[in-house]
Amino acid sequence: MSSQIKFENHHNAEVEHQRKVKLTDLLNRLNAEKKRERNSNIALSVAAVSAVTVFGIILSL
Repeated sequence: MSSQIKFENHHNAEVEHQRKVKLTDLLNRLNAEKKRERNSNIALSVAAVSAVTVFGIILSL
C-alpha cells in the first residue's frame, strides 16, 4: 500500500512539473510576437506609402 502512495505522489509531482511555464519561454514568445507585429506594420506602411506615391504620379501625368 505504501508503495502505491509513493508512486501516486511521484506521478503527481511529475505532472505538476510538466505544467509549469517558464518565464523566459513566455518572454521569448512575447518578443517574437512583437517582432512579427512590428514587421507586419512596417510592411503595411510601406505598401500604403507606395500606393499613395503611385497614385500621386498617375494624377500628375
